Amino acid sequence: MVVANYTIRALNKSTWAVFAALVERNNGIFGGCWCMGFHPDDDRDAALNRQRKLDRVRAGTAHAALVFDGEECVGWCQFGTPDEVPRIKNRAAYEKGQMTSPDWRIACCYVGKGHRRQGVATAALAGAIPPARGSSGIIDLIASLGGGTVEGYPEDAASVPAGFLFNGAMSTYVKLGFIRDRKIGKHRWVVTKVVEPTPPG
Repeated sequence: MVVANYTIRALNKSTWAVFAALVERNNGIFGGCWCMGFHPDDDRDAALNRQRKLDRVRAGTAHAALVFDGEECVGWCQFGTPDEVPRIKNRAAYEKGQMTSPDWRIACCYVGKGHRRQGVATAALAGAIPPARGSSGIIDLIASLGGGTVEGYPEDAASVPAGFLFNGAMSTYVKLGFIRDRKIGKHRWVVTKVVEPTPPG
């Protein structure tokens, strides 16, 4: 694995331009997803999805940990409340065994071409590499937003091609202290972790 110096920034109005540049370099993500596939208002029309994503960023209803290699955004992991990202994979199986709803979901991870299998998704989930170079990843972002129960839906990295490992690798979640809850697909699990809120001050 290539060792890189990654930093993490939240997706917001100030980082929209570099996020959009990454999406555009990668054909809109699968021809026009624009990281809208897990939102309820995904349209599959590239131009409309771009605008809807921007509208969500401006409204504060789109969350992601963006990974930077220098000043270039090379990937992200998306998260949100269940209302923000309801369209998870294997939803029927998920709902069949669902007992409670989480406060947050880790919806998808994406890494741009040329940067896969280099620790980008791990950095988005776990934090900057090395830690002194920037903020931590999704866990700290969720803590800053009040914390709560977080769900992820990872798969075994050895079972899925790198370009289709949408929810991240099981091994990364395990290292971050997530607990396996139940299996909802051939390789996909529900994993959970309780994140304490960032202390005030």
